[in-house]
Amino acid sequence: MMGETDQDEAKVTLAGAADAFLAKGPLRGRTVLLVHPAWHSCGSHQVFVSQARAYRALGARVLSLAVADAPGANEGSRAHKAYFAATEDLECDARFYTGMSLISVLKPSFLQAVKGWLHGNFAGILVASTELAPIPAALAATARIDLIHCNHFFCMPAALSLRRGGPCPVLLETHDLQARQYALRNEVGWTLPPAAAFEEMLAIEQAAMRTADVLVHLNDEEFRIFQKMLPDQRHALLYPAVAPIEAPARGTPSGLILVASANHANFLSTVWFLEKVLPAAPEVPVRIIGNIDREIRARAPKLWRQHEALFCGRIDDLDAAYGEAAGVLLPTIEGHGVSIKTIEAMSSGAPLIATPLAFRGMGLDPVEFGNVALALKAEDFAAAMRRACEAPPPQGIVLAHGRSGSDTRKAYERIFAPEAYQEALRALVTPLLPAGP
Repeated sequence: MMGETDQDEAKVTLAGAADAFLAKGPLRGRTVLLVHPAWHSCGSHQVFVSQARAYRALGARVLSLAVADAPGANEGSRAHKAYFAATEDLECDARFYTGMSLISVLKPSFLQAVKGWLHGNFAGILVASTELAPIPAALAATARIDLIHCNHFFCMPAALSLRRGGPCPVLLETHDLQARQYALRNEVGWTLPPAAAFEEMLAIEQAAMRTADVLVHLNDEEFRIFQKMLPDQRHALLYPAVAPIEAPARGTPSGLILVASANHANFLSTVWFLEKVLPAAPEVPVRIIGNIDREIRARAPKLWRQHEALFCGRIDDLDAAYGEAAGVLLPTIEGHGVSIKTIEAMSSGAPLIATPLAFRGMGLDPVEFGNVALALKAEDFAAAMRRACEAPPPQGIVLAHGRSGSDTRKAYERIFAPEAYQEALRALVTPLLPAGP
């Protein structure tokens, strides 16, 4: 572990380096295209936002192509307008959108993919959807693209169609081993038997990955897995940048918050919290923030009726919610890859109550963090919740006015802050580009 003095020196050095990079603009004159799913209100979207900001900070002109994954969500559709309205934080020089038309569902390639989808082959239908999504004319007419940074394997058909003649490296950011996620979804969801095998979906994922020049991985577990699976590919470990939560104290913090977006792992974790943890700490005030409310309402209606009052949905001022809370809950029992919401919570400096799985893939030992209470069992998690809300706070719990110096905030600044990400990204991409703009 670095000592406090070493950490402070590293921060000063990093800040000075970042200023130097901005002044020189190492990517000035370059055009970078980000290709990504048309998703919002999730951890992946925050990664896309961070990519755009980092490339622009390094001097590049940044274009974005959002690829919808549903038939009929094509350019000019209601889905297109809704997506743009929900993603104003994606700061690019020009933004484009595409998706397959509704009539394209009749094409033989898509009908074949639908047969697989009925058996749970999500990998196949996502690739088929992207292959049928036309490139917007204005983007196709772009004179020069120097680098393509693609997110998720199923967006690679769009990325490759925009690769110009000559050197135009394509990076593929993998965002976890997706076949594993699809196999998990098939274990609890409806499919026609037999369910698509993990190996079948993995083969589709790997085929797309082999077309990239560099595979970029968000966490150390993913990095090791793909290195072993695809030893002939070039791999890079690039922890994501997450915008910090700036949560100034507003009086005495009270109550606990749980922040979660609507994905399957968060659904399972929230159900575990409501069914196993909360009954052991019914007196503790809790707010559940984020669009996980729609998943609970749709898939666990009984739990929704019992706990509807706890759910706040999406809120405008998330920083304030962190600042007003006595602690943040991370009851993670499922999931792979780095958890964006964990990094976000770390940046707030607030006391955290978490399962060990919340810190997966980070190369960190949360036992060493003074503002983290780890609990694997439901009863231990509930006990930590009760302690966090005691008055006065027990010794060792970081108060709001001291959160900027907490252990998790220091780790965030060292690894996941935008400045750290910019330097790592610069070191990765500049050797890939030919000399001169």
